[in-house]
Amino acid sequence: MTQLAYLSASEILTAYRQRALSPVEVVDAVIARSRQTEPDVNALTYTYFDQARDAAREAEKRYMGKTADNPFPLDGICVAVKDSGHIAGQPTSAGSLLSKDIAQPATSPINQRVLRAGGIVHARSATPEYSCAAVTLSKRWGITRNPWNLDMTPGGSSGGAAAALAAGSATLATGSDIAGSIRIPAACCGVVGYKPPRGRNPVDAPFNLDTYCHTGPMARTVADALLFQNVLSGPHAEDPTTLPYQRIAPGDASIKGLRLAVSSDLGFFPVDPEVVASLDKAIQLFTDLGARVEEVVLPWKADVLDATLTHLRHIFGTSIAPDTAEDWEKLTPYARSFAQAGLEVTPKDYFAALTTAGAAAQSFGAVMSQYDLFICPTTTVPAVAADFDPGSQSLQVAGQTVDPMLGWVMTSPFNMLSTHPVLSVPVSQAENQVPIAIQIVGRPFDEATVFQAALAFEAERGHWFADDAPQPFLPHP
Repeated sequence: MTQLAYLSASEILTAYRQRALSPVEVVDAVIARSRQTEPDVNALTYTYFDQARDAAREAEKRYMGKTADNPFPLDGICVAVKDSGHIAGQPTSAGSLLSKDIAQPATSPINQRVLRAGGIVHARSATPEYSCAAVTLSKRWGITRNPWNLDMTPGGSSGGAAAALAAGSATLATGSDIAGSIRIPAACCGVVGYKPPRGRNPVDAPFNLDTYCHTGPMARTVADALLFQNVLSGPHAEDPTTLPYQRIAPGDASIKGLRLAVSSDLGFFPVDPEVVASLDKAIQLFTDLGARVEEVVLPWKADVLDATLTHLRHIFGTSIAPDTAEDWEKLTPYARSFAQAGLEVTPKDYFAALTTAGAAAQSFGAVMSQYDLFICPTTTVPAVAADFDPGSQSLQVAGQTVDPMLGWVMTSPFNMLSTHPVLSVPVSQAENQVPIAIQIVGRPFDEATVFQAALAFEAERGHWFADDAPQPFLPHP
């Protein structure tokens, strides 16, 4: 059953079409794995196992019918949907005590695409409160843990999604990314996470109007992330910022001759030596594949991260600020700190952040005019402790004190530069068994080259959950 739970979506769909495997078998395996790994991992909030089995039986009828053709590209695949977006008839907790278990009246655009593609939502994945942290813990649901090392965080804010994928309790998962919330947990858990260019995938209002905010796919393989992204993308009537549909079709499997710029620190981040060593492994692999890899020095300073935090506090922090003192006390410390900081941002502060963002875009654009892709770590350390609260605790990286919210991740500058597609892929494991990943950053809207490089990288390295690879947390019976 565990082996079935770890099959990729691509493998499962092929087996379904060949009538070699039934959706009922796979859904039962994923549910069994969920029950085996919860609550130790604590990746899931609400579960819908009975409904999932009913949906699997309907999918089985379609696959076992007179024709193997199926119009639903994800039919019979278990998808963990992040507990921040909505599904009509289901509650959305957003990881907060302030949320009520009330059935939502409508489904978020991204989740509409999952359901219309035949995806089976067997569970909702855990998030930090209002998705405003790079770790996943809350007063509402407790601590979500990394399946590779239960003492460490799976990252956030799509931490439950990444943990579920790594634990085998989901085949695909949705994520949202306003400062790295897809890529951070993907990196911590050894899965693949994709932040598409702004406008490629629909986002719930009003955050569809925030240039930092994206929705995207999470999976255990690059091929599955590509499959899922092609389902999620395209214009949507509820989001006027969405772009015309563009199917990602990577070109030649070879990346020989591609020009790759590399930075270990983006100019200002302190980085743990294990992360630098992992980046070196990735560089060597890209070089072996024939890419032309060159180290570059970005002129960015710490004001880039400061500007990101100002933006996020001003728009996102104020959005979660409660109206009553009683509700303020119910917030998890990091959410309370984030909301308070948001209320202190002035219009002049916000304009200064926009000015810094404009300068960062210009300097990065000058670099990307000479290269096809940009490579850097996803996080500056493999992971922080599972119980780390950035609202009440300090953090050091490589001997330097950093911002506890985003100082240990290297993702948010690419939310600031939101038209750049970014894919996080695992490279190696740290001494504590937590995976370490890189970000593959493309030119604005050039998604095909990002996936071309990632597919080649994964094919050379072997995907993280291959049969002969190290396996994550396996609980005792």
